[in-house]
Amino acid sequence: MEYKNIIGLGNTASIYELDKGKVLKLFKKGYSLKNVEEEFNRAKAINDLDFPKPKAYELVLFQDQIGIVYDKVEGESLLDWLMRTGDVKGCAVYMADLHKLILKNNIRTVPSYKEFLKANIIKGLSDNSKKLEELLKILDKLPDDFTLCHGDFHPGNILIDNGRTSVIDFANICHGPYLYDIARTVFLIEYTPVPKEVENKEGLLQLKKSLADLYLMEMDVSREEIKDYLLVIGVARRGECPQEYCNCD
Repeated sequence: MEYKNIIGLGNTASIYELDKGKVLKLFKKGYSLKNVEEEFNRAKAINDLDFPKPKAYELVLFQDQIGIVYDKVEGESLLDWLMRTGDVKGCAVYMADLHKLILKNNIRTVPSYKEFLKANIIKGLSDNSKKLEELLKILDKLPDDFTLCHGDFHPGNILIDNGRTSVIDFANICHGPYLYDIARTVFLIEYTPVPKEVENKEGLLQLKKSLADLYLMEMDVSREEIKDYLLVIGVARRGECPQEYCNCD
């Protein structure tokens, strides 16, 4: 296997181009082997499901780093496309059309969304037992389902090439109600903090809100329908990504 140039950089991994239309997602040294194996197993579980995505092939070890070999997907991220074109409505349509294809699938061989949320709610509220009990009760009352949920569906994880979209990044694949995955997307678009150093913070906040509103319209879902999901997702996010709430207002 011949390693070529780096074609992508992320917080946890770099993407290297390989021969024969493949890429290597190579995780940083020290990154959890368990997390890489979980991503690989989830990606393999959806290989044959019917929506545009790269297939996962194998785990590899390279210079004390673990990686996953995927199909190469051409295109720029939908986030870059949005920043380049300013077409918020178009972005929402692309997102919704792709998300609807994902949510048509059912799966039982990946974890429940409740497992993911519960673990991170406990982390996020480790110092507040009363609030923890309240949130876990709300989570318990939410429905179970076997709809495929991407768990990290946002413009940064969508690639677009000549009007064709594909989704990447399968670390948070789970099963649950379709409203959970829609709520998760709204949260990631609209409610994740904006770092202090960002210029034109108010403009970015307005763009995030507009995109979330337009996406919900395209999905034909109201904010009322997802309010309880947003509540538990917001608390879980602090346990999942505590660093996100540093260096921000």
